Amino acid sequence: MKTPIFSLICLACILNASAVAMPAGPADNPADSTAPSYDMKAQALLDLQGVNKKCVDLAQALPSDKLTWRPSADTRSFAEVFLHVAGERYGILSMMGANPPAGFKAREFEKSTTEKDRIVEDLNQSWDFANKTINGMSNADFAKLLPKLGPQANEGDVVYILVADAHEHLGQLIAYARQNGIVPPWTVQMEKKKAAAAAGK
Repeated sequence: MKTPIFSLICLACILNASAVAMPAGPADNPADSTAPSYDMKAQALLDLQGVNKKCVDLAQALPSDKLTWRPSADTRSFAEVFLHVAGERYGILSMMGANPPAGFKAREFEKSTTEKDRIVEDLNQSWDFANKTINGMSNADFAKLLPKLGPQANEGDVVYILVADAHEHLGQLIAYARQNGIVPPWTVQMEKKKAAAAAGK
């Protein structure tokens, strides 16, 4: 099973490799002065908030005895995936200098509890940390170079990695739930709305 530290090292290597491999644009092309049409800060926060809500909702919907379920011996359990999501908010954002809470131990965090209430609390606390960290960034911070991650890597890349990773693990949790016959709560709500709309026609 991959540890959070190993995952971060892999992410740093990927960033470094992609930055080195990225071809330079033609020298005679002027810099693009078009105003950006995508606010990465606002969108990242929206995405991360949505993922956290779905993780919390799914954790609360699970029977407690399912939290230790895993699809095979060499994979994470439900509880470990939830805590991996929470822990990576600290670990990934620390790549750009954010300080995790005192006492946070990355190597031990995923196995620190199987209690539903604590898992929900950990998810919400780590989302709070990510929200404050990203909200505290200026637009200039997103472009701030991080040479330790690669010659063209910047703090915006770190936020992007966090968003992509969060969605990856939400998909993993949904697959776990479906395999156990559990319909995600947001899907249940959507189906109820569709049924109500159909009944009102």
